[in-house]
Amino acid sequence: MSFFSSLSELFRSPAPPDPAVQAALERILQWVDPMVRAAPRLEKHLTDAVAHALAYCQNVVGQLPGPLAINRQSFSLDPLIHALFATPTDIGEMLGRSEAVRDFLGRSESWAENEFYALLAARRRQKTQFGMAQQGEVIRNDVPQKVLYFSDHILIEPHCDLQVTRERLCWQALESLMRTFNNHVEQLRQDRETLRADISVENAILHPWQEHSKLHYHPAPEDQYARHLGQLDQSLRENGALLTPENLVAQLADFLRQPESALNTSQMKFYIDRLGVIHEPDQAGSDVQEISFAEFVSRDRRQHLTTLVRISREEARQAVEMEQSRRARRILI
Repeated sequence: MSFFSSLSELFRSPAPPDPAVQAALERILQWVDPMVRAAPRLEKHLTDAVAHALAYCQNVVGQLPGPLAINRQSFSLDPLIHALFATPTDIGEMLGRSEAVRDFLGRSESWAENEFYALLAARRRQKTQFGMAQQGEVIRNDVPQKVLYFSDHILIEPHCDLQVTRERLCWQALESLMRTFNNHVEQLRQDRETLRADISVENAILHPWQEHSKLHYHPAPEDQYARHLGQLDQSLRENGALLTPENLVAQLADFLRQPESALNTSQMKFYIDRLGVIHEPDQAGSDVQEISFAEFVSRDRRQHLTTLVRISREEARQAVEMEQSRRARRILI
């Protein structure tokens, strides 16, 4: 390479960032703790980390199963839908209670298609009960059984365009990461206040010993308090260093490069009968079916089944109207 080519490379303007990464960076700067925004040259420090976190969120959303139709017919035919809801009526009740569905149906965009898509999330739960089971040639009715069921169903980001739903879910995943990081920053602040309170207590204990030493002209047994006070003071300085804008940006960049620590999915598989009783694979009978699903682990470590679903707009509209009618009757009563 010639001398002039080297100079040209040196002074060439950097390539503009990917528009999606730039949009993600702008959103992150809106969501992040204000102290981070005080740091200089944020784009330089965060662009690569944001690109990595965005790609991770896109991959997580891209691997979501579905879309599965949820209606009375799928309740009868699809083992997973049958496991998700106790009765077909529960599907309509979920649609009717969903604020996201109600808001979506109130917008003109909901009329674009006869169906729309959304993310369905539900908490996986298990309970133990006693039921009937055949053991050898004997049928017993006091056999302990584990039953799989789901609760706290919620529909997220309904839209007639599946791609729009996926894009919005990606932004939600990125926002979830930022809430996790902001919680980390808030914990640092709480730790700082705790250290300050501990230092005040230690000073209140140490001061009488020092006064005693001055009056009686002999050293007071203050060493243990002084040492502890020094340790607290050192911890406070370290905590304060972590809370500077520059260090917070560095922590944010490291966090975004490892998003799986706060946001991940795992594949789950169960063998259940029509009553939700869990069976071992080698003990499964003809009435037992395999269900598999993705389980999402969020920042609060709670686990949710997640799948994309397809919903009839007309069925959702009827469910919402029925729920509103029920509420009106309750108010009158």
